[in-house]
Amino acid sequence: MPDPKTHYDELLTLVRKAELLGSCGAVLGWDRETYMPPGGNEHRANQLSLLAGVAHEWSTSPKIGELLDQLADSEFNDGAESDSVANIREIRRTYERSRKLPQRLVEELSRVTALAQQHWAEARQKNDFAAFAPWLSQIVKLKQEEAAAVGFAENGEPYDALLDEYEPGAESADVASVFDALRTELVPLLDAIKGAGRQPDTSLLNRHYPVDAQAVLGREAATAIGFDFNKGRLDVTTHPFCSGFGPGDCRLTTRYDPDFFSSAFFGTLHESGHGMYEQGLPGDAFGTPLGSSVSLGIHESQSRMWENLVGRGLSFWKHFFPRAQELFPDALGNTLLDQFHFAVNAVSPSFIRVEADEVTYNLHIMLRFDLERDLISGRLPPEEVPTAWNERFTNDFGITPETDANGCLQDVHWSAGLFGYFPTYALGNMYAAQFFEAAEDKIGDLQHQFAKGEFQPLLQWLRQHIHQHGRRLSASRLVEVVTGSTLSNTPLMNQLNNRFKTLYGI
Repeated sequence: MPDPKTHYDELLTLVRKAELLGSCGAVLGWDRETYMPPGGNEHRANQLSLLAGVAHEWSTSPKIGELLDQLADSEFNDGAESDSVANIREIRRTYERSRKLPQRLVEELSRVTALAQQHWAEARQKNDFAAFAPWLSQIVKLKQEEAAAVGFAENGEPYDALLDEYEPGAESADVASVFDALRTELVPLLDAIKGAGRQPDTSLLNRHYPVDAQAVLGREAATAIGFDFNKGRLDVTTHPFCSGFGPGDCRLTTRYDPDFFSSAFFGTLHESGHGMYEQGLPGDAFGTPLGSSVSLGIHESQSRMWENLVGRGLSFWKHFFPRAQELFPDALGNTLLDQFHFAVNAVSPSFIRVEADEVTYNLHIMLRFDLERDLISGRLPPEEVPTAWNERFTNDFGITPETDANGCLQDVHWSAGLFGYFPTYALGNMYAAQFFEAAEDKIGDLQHQFAKGEFQPLLQWLRQHIHQHGRRLSASRLVEVVTGSTLSNTPLMNQLNNRFKTLYGI
């Protein structure tokens, strides 16, 4: 009779096999967004649907359930937070969720979203929500079906089932409560900034910045903070993203605007943060929970930390601004460091989430979070999204989108079926500030290190305390272990108040 070790090894072999197939699908998805000719989209949708169906079949194999049951009372499932306990716990959680989903639904979601993303891109370009609306309706119905299949707590809501995929254990009501507390402090800060007598000259960011030079600076900055280009690459796409395919292969994407500095540079820093997390996961644990990220909120904490808490800091630019002046002599040759630093930290309500400042960014997320809940619950018909979006945006930001391309069509997420994803961005901002505060306490003067171009101490701290653990701990438990406290909006508000009150003289 096989011993528990044989059962455990067989279990890991099966889940690794399914994960490996999933990574093949991820390569095809990356190719679709970067180099695939538009005419290949329907064929690519069929390819992705097939792979998604087979991966689902493999990951829900009855054999996995049998092995989990055989290991339930073994020494491999005994001991707090050991490697095997963590793997068995997380494999069971994923297995039980996945086997509730009919293979037909998995394949249809993959097929429809692959097609919908091209239709979304065309609708966005033409500012034609009506062309995308039927696709959004299909996706919402499929996600409602998914939520019903997965299930949720008696006192919860369907959206909880979708949120759980990206932020395991989180519930909509709890997230809404956290967001409400954050909003209460963000709005007064935003109002004070609007009324401040000191304002930045942001026109300097809209000068001409040659794309070739932008690519050089972005790659140099990504390398300096720790992204390994021997195990990764950087390409161009419509909507920037990071794809980690497995050990030694992590792909970043960005987009360039020759007449706007911030989009590509900070987008590259952001995706590099994601990429360094992927590169910091234990390669020998690929395909298992210990080789996977904790949650998208934790993933986002890494990208937002490098983009904002590091990349928008004065110390960072004390190191990089002379190089930026070399690369952009016409745009920045006569610009002072303090002027540039103030400009890249400008706060002003704007339409585009990915280009939003740190103070207003979370308000963008809260809007999407509330609309998603309403769509999945059925309270908001998909065809009424533009009206609901514009009304809420006007109320929150004091400005109204003139086009749907700058409003409800700006994000790829809904066309990709990623309902439940958006709130992880704001949670990531909160996690980032709390982790950064803990790092400063343990490492020492990070700002002094950044000014000298020394970013490795922070990266190594993140590797040790976050990256290398994979999914050994839940997101909430990880925050407690690393920082000594439960998640709080206080560190984020401290960061925002300290930087922006100083900059704006309030």
